Amino acid sequence: LISQQTVGASLGAESLAKSMKAGMAGIVLVMVFMLFYYRLPGLISVISLTLYITMTLAVFKMIGVTLTLAGIAGFILSIGMAVDANVLIFERLKEELREGRSLKGAVEEGFLRAWTSIRDGNVSTLITCALLIWFGSSFVQGFAATLAIGILLSMFSAITITRVMLRFVVPWFDESGSSLFLGSQKE
Repeated sequence: LISQQTVGASLGAESLAKSMKAGMAGIVLVMVFMLFYYRLPGLISVISLTLYITMTLAVFKMIGVTLTLAGIAGFILSIGMAVDANVLIFERLKEELREGRSLKGAVEEGFLRAWTSIRDGNVSTLITCALLIWFGSSFVQGFAATLAIGILLSMFSAITITRVMLRFVVPWFDESGSSLFLGSQKE
């Protein structure tokens, strides 16, 4: 730590308000993108992301996390990681549909193929978080702690919640899928 500054209450509140607005705008833009690009699975990811955000904030409340600006940054970054997992799953799903798999088979294979990438990316981030908590200062530790909690919950939401919802809606479609389901027409 080279220097430290004290921020007055009004400046801190202003920074917090700006961070919250930026975070909300980013989340809304990501949700709109997922809806337009992935259609029905995008809607499922928006629902899953909403549940993820709710669960994460509940865990923060239960364990008494104080959301500083660094903590908010860690939380917002973990939201990006949660969306990334859904993108990996949906892209693998699209590949499987293009190869002619049934919709049910494509969903299962898409999750299996995406899991290793999701796992490796999240584990490497968790290792980085552990190092930041171990060697960092208080602000860096807060960032790393909120990011680590968010990463753990995002793995659960992407793999469990999204998978359960996809398995629920798949029987509503014929085996080849439909334009609502990732635009799954053969290319």
